[in-house]
Amino acid sequence: MSPDVPPRTPLRSAAELNELIRALWSHPQVPLTAEQREEYGRLCAELRQVERGDVIEAA
Repeated sequence: MSPDVPPRTPLRSAAELNELIRALWSHPQVPLTAEQREEYGRLCAELRQVERGDVIEAA
């Protein structure tokens, strides 16, 4: 495998990712911290992978 391509790994379910994303937003008027925005970006990227089907089912 090319070193530029990360290996496919088991991911969380879309439902779990949606729950984690919603949990970041304590209130719609409260902005996210820089750390929370980074986590939001990671969760959204993982959710896109799940939605595309780039997933190896976890045991």
